[in-house]
This record gives sequence, C-alpha cells and structure tokens, in this order.
Amino acid sequence: MMSLQKATLFALYAVLELAEDTDRQLSASEIAERYNISTNHLAKVLRDLGRAGLVESVRGAGGGYRFCGNAKRTTLLDVVRLFEEVGAGPTSGIVQETNAGAALSLVMDEIEEITHATLLSISIETMLKLMRKRRPEKPSSTGLFRAV
Repeated sequence: MMSLQKATLFALYAVLELAEDTDRQLSASEIAERYNISTNHLAKVLRDLGRAGLVESVRGAGGGYRFCGNAKRTTLLDVVRLFEEVGAGPTSGIVQETNAGAALSLVMDEIEEITHATLLSISIETMLKLMRKRRPEKPSSTGLFRAV
C-alpha cells in the first residue's frame, strides 16, 4: 500500500471537494470538519494549492476557497508531487551490491514506475466520476492511500 504524507492526503481531499462544484466556495474549516482533520494544517495546504494555481481564495462574506484548475487535465500526480517526492526512487537504503539487493531494487523501481504512471493517468475529473458513483456519508479510513 502506498503511504502519503498527511499534507498530501489533505490536499487531495480539498481539491476533490472543491472541484466537485466549481461555483461553490468552502472554508478551510468546512473541509476540515467534513474529513475530521486539522483546520490549521489544511489552511497551510490550501495556501500551497493556491500558489500552484489549483485553488483560489475568495475574500469577504461567504468567502472561502474554490477550485480553479482544469479537472480534465489536472491529475492526481499534479497534486501529489506538490507535497511528495514522486519518482525519487525507493531504492535508497537497499544494498545493491548483493544479489538480493539488486533484485529488490529492480522490483522497487518497477513499483515506483507503476505508481507514477497510475497517478499520472487519473485525472481529477475521473476521481469526481468515481465519487459520484458511490459517495459515503463519512470518509472511510480504508482505501488506496493512508496518511503517515
């Protein structure tokens, strides 16, 4: 199972929530409450997403954040790489001078390539379609990714 930093997971939650209705604005606290996460941590993540051009801050009464990216072109990789080193190579620490190390290194490199390709192939729009098919009342603690 792939592990993601909390900031990465928070960013994915925020992008998907905001992209679901681009006319709607949500505050950091509204998103944080929905996913039972830290508002302060999420606010920092939203600032990073804003600098990347994926969300924008709307000031004033009824303000908050809204998605301003392109859901068809923005991929999970675009969001993940803002917070994670993707493609950095998981083989660090593996003793490659041994047969076992070399074999393990090859497998880990392949896993990294598959992960990269998968994240690159899934757009925010695709995720929104998945969300519409079955949207649980509360976010599940199980799934493809877990926070570390």
